[in-house]
Amino acid sequence: QVQFVESGGGLVQPGGSLSLSCAASGSIYVMGWYRQAPGKQRELVASVTSAGRKNYADSAKGRFTISKDNAKNTVYLQMNSLKSEDTAVYYCNQHPPTPFWGQGTQVTVSS
Repeated sequence: QVQFVESGGGLVQPGGSLSLSCAASGSIYVMGWYRQAPGKQRELVASVTSAGRKNYADSAKGRFTISKDNAKNTVYLQMNSLKSEDTAVYYCNQHPPTPFWGQGTQVTVSS
């Protein structure tokens, strides 16, 4: 199965920015970024097709930008104007997701 390796998380103050990367071990047409906050279900944040069509959750619109490098099988998530409620472990997967998840990358937004 395709494997996913996420990176780029960290601790950032409210209003700050982070850029996440995810490398997939194979080619996938629709990639998505997901997140799971403590005590909550995993949710889709954004998705992008190999043709460049993008969709965002309402919580991400205007603040996050998803992009995809098809040659590198890599998807990115640029996150700006971060809020405390963005704190979560962020994962990538195809969309809809397979049962196989990577380790994710922790994003913590706190002062």
